[in-house]
Amino acid sequence: MSPVIPGFAYRRVAVAEGVSLNVAVGGSGTPIVLLHGFPQTHLMWRHVAADLAADHTVICPDLRGYGASDKPAESAAGGYAKRTMAADVVALARALGHERFALAGHDRGALVAFRAGLDHPDAVTHLACLDVLPTLDMWEVMSGTAAAVGFHLYLMAQPPGLPERMISASADAFFGHFLDLWGRDPAAIPSDVRDVYLAACRGAVDSIVADYRASAGVDVTHDRADRAAGNRLRMPVTVLQQDWGAALGYDATALWGAWAPKLRHATVDCGHFMAEEAPDEVAAALRELLAR
Repeated sequence: MSPVIPGFAYRRVAVAEGVSLNVAVGGSGTPIVLLHGFPQTHLMWRHVAADLAADHTVICPDLRGYGASDKPAESAAGGYAKRTMAADVVALARALGHERFALAGHDRGALVAFRAGLDHPDAVTHLACLDVLPTLDMWEVMSGTAAAVGFHLYLMAQPPGLPERMISASADAFFGHFLDLWGRDPAAIPSDVRDVYLAACRGAVDSIVADYRASAGVDVTHDRADRAAGNRLRMPVTVLQQDWGAALGYDATALWGAWAPKLRHATVDCGHFMAEEAPDEVAAALRELLAR
């Protein structure tokens, strides 16, 4: 039996034409939506979600293209643009009865959350982003040999065909590489959860690549337009990150501050999978954010 978030109810919710999301919902109180990263599913929030459910309605979906959610074919219309995926999240919350909600995302989910905060400021009350830079800033700081850490970004940015074939040929090794490399505490992702992540990714290669490909194209276009227009995140924002700036030579607080005037930025002493490696610290940071 696959692991689930204990005490949470599971359902499928239609969010767009032909697209339904798998979502776990638990607790009661003011709502917060938690978006997972790569190469994971909603299950990465299991510890934090259980903590927050004592005081909040906690909504944990699989993003479109991931986990047990629908995986529409990539399209020229931007089916995996973060703008489209952010609209999914707003539609999901509304379908569950919430016009306004707090939003936290990790990794890919943080990019969706960032776009939701820009596009839907009247819906997103508080925003947390874990261990990413905004897409435009990410590409701008990647340079030289240090950028080799992001080789997957360049691989999955290539035109349709080759990346999907290469990854599908050795999917468990590819996705498992990131689970092994990016975490500091192997025990934080036990074998049964790791198996869920690998199986989910193995069955979603095309849509995962489409998500990343969008971040090398349409997502950059959207970020550039917002930067040029001076658009900013209006809500309180918390960012938790590893100290990637020290390794890659950038000031993460300054980059985030340009987008988020109400920013609280902190570095963490754990690996990339912080919601699993340091769930108490992440839950405390989210509670602090929600109190602002």
